[in-house]
Amino acid sequence: MRISLFVTCMNNVLYPDTGRAVVAVLERLGHQVDFVESQTCCGQMHLNAGYRPEGLSLARKVIDSFEKADVVVVPSGSCTSTMRHLWRDVATDERDEGLVRASEEFAPKVFEFTELLVDVLGVTDVGAYFERRVTYHPTCHSLRSIRVGDRPLALLREVRGIELVELPEFDQCCGFGGLFALKNPDTSAAMGLDKIANVIASGADVLCASDNSCLTHLSTLAKKSPSLVPGYRTDSVQSQPNFEVKHIAEILASTKEGL
Repeated sequence: MRISLFVTCMNNVLYPDTGRAVVAVLERLGHQVDFVESQTCCGQMHLNAGYRPEGLSLARKVIDSFEKADVVVVPSGSCTSTMRHLWRDVATDERDEGLVRASEEFAPKVFEFTELLVDVLGVTDVGAYFERRVTYHPTCHSLRSIRVGDRPLALLREVRGIELVELPEFDQCCGFGGLFALKNPDTSAAMGLDKIANVIASGADVLCASDNSCLTHLSTLAKKSPSLVPGYRTDSVQSQPNFEVKHIAEILASTKEGL
């Protein structure tokens, strides 16, 4: 199958290994991955901030760029939700009938990474090996908007060497929420610190998710504010919560030999 990668702004700028991991998994499974050079931001930030003309302009740009794509894979629940739902909803509010039609036609070929693997390609065992104790955080857009359900867990359970442990209160928001973290920093940080406490309680040494934005929020809080994590003692030898964060694609791309 020919699959086009929408890598997302954050991954392109800060986490290129996530995009490489997506490609590695799909090519290992025998598929061709295309990267459309003209792709740009999906417009989520602009639309959430009220910059509707700018956000819808970016939506049109993405739709035009991927006009010839058969399937579009997105390693982000939030960007998938934007492309599948937010474009259409805002275009409807703005009475842009042309963009409503274009977004409705585009949406069915957009898949979050784990959706693509399980629902379209029909696989849960991607040949991965990752010998670590891992817990999974279902990000809000993945859980509540595009409803990926247990697809990520089905994939993680098939990883050789992994010890997969449940995250207490897994369905609770980490507090990031894009603009929410900027407009409500104290509340956002408190929610994130509660999530970190649950990661520590799980005993995992790796926290994974489908959105690097949430992982960035949590890893930054863990490094900058360990003394504020509920129940965490910083007078011990380990002065910071001892866990790494990894996008699920990077775990699924891992083998005994590396990527």
